[in-house]
Amino acid sequence: MSRSTLRLTVAQALVRFLAAQYTERDGVRRRLIAGTWGIFGHGNVAGLGQALLEAGEETMPFHQGRNEQAMVHAAVGYARQLDRLSAQAVTTSIGPGATNLVTGAALATINRLPVLLLPGDYFATRAADPLLQQLEHPVEADLSVNDTLRPVSRYFDRVHRPEALIPSALNAMRVLADPVDTGAVTLALPQDVQAEAYDWPAEFFADRVWHVRRPAPEPAELAAAAEAVRGSRRPLIVAGGGVHHSEAEQALKAFAEATGIPVASTQAGKGSLRYDHPADVGGIGHTGTAVADDLARTADLVIGVGTRYSDFTTASATLFQEPGVRFVNLNVAAFDAHKLSARTLVADARAGLEALTEALAGHRVDEAYEAEYRAGKERWEQVVDSVYRADDEHAVPTQTQVLGALDAVVGDDDVVINAAGSLPGDLHKLWRARSPRQYHLEYGYSCMGYEIPAGIGVQQAAPGTPVWSLVGDGTYLMMPTEIVTAVQEGLPVNLVLLQNHGYASIGGLSESVGAERFGTAYRYRSPDGGFTGDPLPVDLAANAASLGMDVLRAKTVGELRNALATARASDRPTCVYVETDPTPTSPGAEAWWDVPVAEVSSREAATSARTAYERQVADRRRHL
Repeated sequence: MSRSTLRLTVAQALVRFLAAQYTERDGVRRRLIAGTWGIFGHGNVAGLGQALLEAGEETMPFHQGRNEQAMVHAAVGYARQLDRLSAQAVTTSIGPGATNLVTGAALATINRLPVLLLPGDYFATRAADPLLQQLEHPVEADLSVNDTLRPVSRYFDRVHRPEALIPSALNAMRVLADPVDTGAVTLALPQDVQAEAYDWPAEFFADRVWHVRRPAPEPAELAAAAEAVRGSRRPLIVAGGGVHHSEAEQALKAFAEATGIPVASTQAGKGSLRYDHPADVGGIGHTGTAVADDLARTADLVIGVGTRYSDFTTASATLFQEPGVRFVNLNVAAFDAHKLSARTLVADARAGLEALTEALAGHRVDEAYEAEYRAGKERWEQVVDSVYRADDEHAVPTQTQVLGALDAVVGDDDVVINAAGSLPGDLHKLWRARSPRQYHLEYGYSCMGYEIPAGIGVQQAAPGTPVWSLVGDGTYLMMPTEIVTAVQEGLPVNLVLLQNHGYASIGGLSESVGAERFGTAYRYRSPDGGFTGDPLPVDLAANAASLGMDVLRAKTVGELRNALATARASDRPTCVYVETDPTPTSPGAEAWWDVPVAEVSSREAATSARTAYERQVADRRRHL
């Protein structure tokens, strides 16, 4: 019996296949690959470039990027906004275009966010060998620069033959749609194979729906978890990014209200409860609130929900100090559920919380414990008020006053994006998240340059949503390129650009560890060889304007408030530029973070820092 076939190139077949892939969860169906970002060179222009042109925008929307790393960031921002249920692809040429993907791939995989990478590769036939930009290895002839993507990809394949695309593409979709395995997926495409024709079975292009499962907890694990909660006096929930990915915010709210257990959040989990919910005690860990970290130190049971327990969350294994503290971890990934020698509840976050709420029917923490953390929450809100407040309209704003001014402007559904510098710490402590998607911090990889392209991705995922990309001057100089893309696409991303003349966050860290702010200021070189001269005369506002943005310069608190309101009302990409008062106004760290200090040094700053380090490291413990 003959079967129907279509004769297409490998690239044409791949584009057609991707356009027919869908995810489904809770009865809602979405395109799995909703569009493709691309920069073309000789490694993909005649293959994927021609295929995308032939397919057309209705089949596969195309987005033109300026930097390959930034294209991945945009795709990641898109996937995060849509709870990992829809993703985008990124295609590049062979050579530097491909290696520029590595940073974005690492970011995606570390944050468990799906993105499909389609870099060009060498000739599979070796007809041209070596070709332009090809890496030659003396003993591994099949090695290419794309192999740098292997350790940062959740799935990697090099498609040497047309027919090999079928199992490779199916495996790629399986991983992208899997809440446990998802991350960056790489299909390296030799450029001659991209253009090669093959008779494809028509079934390959039929609509295919990938069900995103919600695994329920196993009864024995659920019973053990419920028993642990009932036996605790001071339980604390740590909400991670998995709460958002599972759309489990309402289930968490119901659980907290039924049991009275307070909820602290990681950077990825902030916004799991609205900031003014009585059980929300704010961020936890090195950049956490005083109330959350005090509760963590005395907790006898920590209930992790969708968290991977990074060192910032655990204060480098010094935060949970109660001698008998135990952990219950609800996570869809067994790898994360087993951390800290926890009792595991391997399940979808929403399904697990709903089951645990039912299993604990009638149980509630002591009223005195609730009164304690609610009083602590009230005290912390007063701290936030004090650092947000700016009584002098004519003063140069501090960084925390910038956040206060923005807090007064945003609506409940605005999205605030950040990734690196001193802002993540201030935001984690101070930002009042009003909705589940408002707080968009990429702190798994803390990648400078993420914010602007991620803003584009969020705008694509949620048209009409006001988006704020917050960056310092150091981050801006890393990757302002996608401003051009926002202008080209008519996406009104709002950029809040803070000028503080250097790497302010690392400058402060450098000082604390005895490195004396070496190499962290943007200043002229002085006669002694250091960078201690006058600030560099750069004009980043003029740069943003030259790339097509509307620019509003704010020199005072009053001007800043007006500029932010104007930006939010605009339908154009707009930059609010402000030079901040460098006086520290943010509350200090409530918990430690381990950055090893030189054990020996001839400089007093380093020896003093080492003494302080040894006092802190003594509190580290392994939870066994």
